[in-house]
Amino acid sequence: MTSAADGWGQAMNDPALVKALNPVRAIPGDDRRPPEQGLALCLSGGGYRAMVFHVGVLWRLNEVGLLPTIKRFSSVSGGSITAGVLAMNWGKLAFDDHGVAANFVSGVVDPLRGMASTRVDVSAILSGALLPGTSISDRVASTYRRHLFGRTTLQDLPDQPRFVFNATNLESGVLMRFSKPYLADYRVGRIANPELDLAVAVAASSAFPPVLSPFVLRLKGQTWVTEKPDEEPDLVGPRFRDEITLSDGGVYDNLGLETAWKKYKSILVSDAGGHFAEESDPAIDWARQTYRVLNLVDNQVRSLRKRQVVGSLRDGVRDGMYVGIRSVVANDFPKAVLPADEDRTRDLAEVPTRLDAMKPTLQEQLINWGYAACDGGLRSYFMRGELDGVPATPLPYPAQPLT
Repeated sequence: MTSAADGWGQAMNDPALVKALNPVRAIPGDDRRPPEQGLALCLSGGGYRAMVFHVGVLWRLNEVGLLPTIKRFSSVSGGSITAGVLAMNWGKLAFDDHGVAANFVSGVVDPLRGMASTRVDVSAILSGALLPGTSISDRVASTYRRHLFGRTTLQDLPDQPRFVFNATNLESGVLMRFSKPYLADYRVGRIANPELDLAVAVAASSAFPPVLSPFVLRLKGQTWVTEKPDEEPDLVGPRFRDEITLSDGGVYDNLGLETAWKKYKSILVSDAGGHFAEESDPAIDWARQTYRVLNLVDNQVRSLRKRQVVGSLRDGVRDGMYVGIRSVVANDFPKAVLPADEDRTRDLAEVPTRLDAMKPTLQEQLINWGYAACDGGLRSYFMRGELDGVPATPLPYPAQPLT
């Protein structure tokens, strides 16, 4: 596998370059050591659109034997649904000597496609609003339990690789990280080995505002510890620990980068996030104008983070690849062998960011696009040279071509 070691060493001697290309910031409690050797995969938000696009990315990573080499999966929102199914079924995947799981489709693809055929957002809103004592977030978690996770808990997940599901703590203004060894917010503290349902972690991570947000996490009676013994968190009282108000992880970090970027040198990013649409006559009433302004601010932050990621990979600060649902094969993947028409993939990128039932043909097109984009990214960047001369593989669903 081609390494960026030479570029890494040269770039790391220029602190200004490293800082300029760093898409995450240092926070109290961070390990001060430089990132270690290892591979991490970040799965972005974007509702069912992202969930299904990521399936195609994982499909191709499995075929080339990379899936079991990944040490950390970091996800937000729709990406957390995909990561949750992968995490729950990780121990059942039969990886062969080449790192390929022959049962990937039955273990990962099929349950996620079943979920993509299920309406969550509208039903959750209606039932959460009408049933006494039931919130929208409770209904989302209940739907995830019923259709995907059952009573699987975070403690049922594998020790390795590490799966981290990220939500945004609206009280502290930073990430709340759910994983097997901890539930943590650097300002609030850490709960070791949390006995929480996987459905709860995923529902919190995918509490898309304003429709499915907020998610209220009740933790009264839990034992909290500081993130670092010498760095006391500043929000330690019961007001910030007993009941925590959370929103979609993408509010803070739509690429799910923070917990992966600081830990490992090699980063793969699958981005199926949204796009700020042009509008010739924007509304002037306060509600819709405020909503559009907030979307504009959000888009600028996301765009900056993406540019920093791509710049870091291009300049050798990091090794890896970025593949996006808005990628253009001809421009972004010079060694791609799977064709994808720009107009067709642009339409797929415009699928609304919702948790609404998706037609099977649309699911197959999105999976094919994630697969083709990942293949192009691997050939052009992360496995540059290793796949030269390797013929194109068939799309997962040949009846739904991208041309």
